[in-house]
Amino acid sequence: MVVVVIVVVVVVVVVVVVVVVGCFVLTPLLLWDCFCCCLNLLVFYLFILMFCICIGKIYGTIILPVVLYGCETWSLTLREERKLRVFENMVLGRIFRPRRDEVTREWRRLRNEELNALYSSPSIVRVIKSRRMRSAGHVARMGDERGAYRVLVGKPEGRRPMWRPRR
Repeated sequence: MVVVVIVVVVVVVVVVVVVVVGCFVLTPLLLWDCFCCCLNLLVFYLFILMFCICIGKIYGTIILPVVLYGCETWSLTLREERKLRVFENMVLGRIFRPRRDEVTREWRRLRNEELNALYSSPSIVRVIKSRRMRSAGHVARMGDERGAYRVLVGKPEGRRPMWRPRR
């Protein structure tokens, strides 16, 4: 949202500068053409920003809940965390699409840092860890008679038999 406000302010300032300078330098017809070009740029950038914001909201409200169903009980290994990050970057890369490089004018895929800056929400692994902590807090506040609380704070008694248990 802050990015949208900054872009709008910059474009409005550019339009005002063009109009003020144009009053002294340009003819009225050229001034109108410059004003229309600046207005078209403003509308174009606002459309792009609103599109990115809406797509980001779709990712957060539809895709993430499906992927994270039951994540409070997962025990993640580093390999699984990496796979989740790869999945998140792949989905965000598809959502935000390749961009044209300003210098070479060639299409390129966005890097992970650029995707994280565009989405600007916590990564999927951070969401899993925060949900796990929230779930553990709920369990810790449960009464002593609840099964989940006994599993969380209980200590097993006795010794575990060696080898494989017999049937």
